[in-house]
Amino acid sequence: MSLDPPTYLNSLQNNIRARPIPWEGAVRAGTITDKDLKKIKAVDKVRKDQRRQTVEAEADAYRSLIIGGDQEKSVLDSASRRADVVQYMLVLTGDLLNDVPSLLSVLLEHPDPYRPFLPLLSNSTNPEDPIPLLTSAVLTSLLSSAQTEFPKSTPKTDQALPKLYQYLSTLTKTQDSGLQDIAVQAYSALLRTKRSRELFWNQRDDTVNPLLDILRTAAGATADNDSSLWSGRTSIRTTTEIGLSGGIGLQLLYHVLLAIWQLSFEGLLVGEGLEKEQEIVALYTQLLRLSPKEKTTRLLLSTLLNLLEPSRNKSLLLPAAVTVRLPALLANLKSRHLTDPDLLDDLRSLTDMLSEYTSSQTTFDEYAAEVQTGHLRWSPPHRDGNFWRENARKILEDNQSELPKKLVEIMQKKWEDDKQVLAIACNDIAWLVKEVPENRAQLEKLGVKVRVMELMADENEAVRWESLRTVGEWLRYSFDE
Repeated sequence: MSLDPPTYLNSLQNNIRARPIPWEGAVRAGTITDKDLKKIKAVDKVRKDQRRQTVEAEADAYRSLIIGGDQEKSVLDSASRRADVVQYMLVLTGDLLNDVPSLLSVLLEHPDPYRPFLPLLSNSTNPEDPIPLLTSAVLTSLLSSAQTEFPKSTPKTDQALPKLYQYLSTLTKTQDSGLQDIAVQAYSALLRTKRSRELFWNQRDDTVNPLLDILRTAAGATADNDSSLWSGRTSIRTTTEIGLSGGIGLQLLYHVLLAIWQLSFEGLLVGEGLEKEQEIVALYTQLLRLSPKEKTTRLLLSTLLNLLEPSRNKSLLLPAAVTVRLPALLANLKSRHLTDPDLLDDLRSLTDMLSEYTSSQTTFDEYAAEVQTGHLRWSPPHRDGNFWRENARKILEDNQSELPKKLVEIMQKKWEDDKQVLAIACNDIAWLVKEVPENRAQLEKLGVKVRVMELMADENEAVRWESLRTVGEWLRYSFDE
């Protein structure tokens, strides 16, 4: 999987290549040895074919130069006090790895190939510091290659990957799209094996969550404001009509989607967590509505399919997909002139999976599934008197009152950026009181009445109205008695 090098990193490397380094002065100061300098000059600022021949002829010597040997220190260690030399050697090392692929294998034969690089990741807390940035590029090449060379994970790789992930996560948390793209492209190069994806998921607070924050920004939502994701009101449009939100560029969007797609190959491991912690189905459904290119649409559909396919995930993710109207969106997509064969295959598979699920669901099943997602919208059952007359008692009594307890849990949240959830919850409680008034005590024990009365003073008009209506139903039956 080859991506164009990040522009920001390319520019930094070119600037460092152009800087003159007083090598002889470094030798006199004891920063590097004369032997080191001869090796450096033999491959610096020469033709690629000459560089390749030199390195291939003396591969062990160049491994000692970069990583160190039995009797020799790595040049990165000996020159640690000279930032200019360290920066130059990191760029040169990256060039050697690109121009002489066989050198990667030689370096990985070292018993501790990552040792001189890992300390450099913590050289500074400034995300724009060149040394950790350049180090991350070299480590990404080494660790990515290690996963190809050694399909079975090694202890050294397992120790190095989390440290590199941690550093890269500091770049994704910045507001600089150039730095974010460097990190995301590195993630894609690293997420090659089951083990690397497991380690990535284990650190999800730092690795996965910032990526989904970028996607939320592109979708016009934030972690605390997902109302636009659940409304389902946005139609499919092109970027010429709407554009991505938050200034997220198409390239960064594609690279983030690519990394999450790679992670989704561990659907059984990550699917439930992504939905419970990030509401991934709602987010990806909204991004599908906004998707500017077939290549982004393909990644969105393929990721959803990877997450939905494991049988253990279906009970949580399929109801969420129906709630955010994914089936209708897929039908809309099928009417578009799409040409990518993989995209079309995934579209058919998702459509068939959701059709099979929805055909077996009753209105009660759909309502229960929506409540279990923890996020309500004005779907048809909420205002359907017949639905409540037929199902209110079942809602109150099934599975040890599981649904009323979930409604209470939903109502206890503030929903500052999506107040309609509180209005809908009050609406549902009003119907339950109206249709099964003898069970009011059951609801009171759950704390429903107290919370509804608190919401009568809410700043949102819809919440005040629905809570007032609920209290009215409660009082009506109290007076009747």
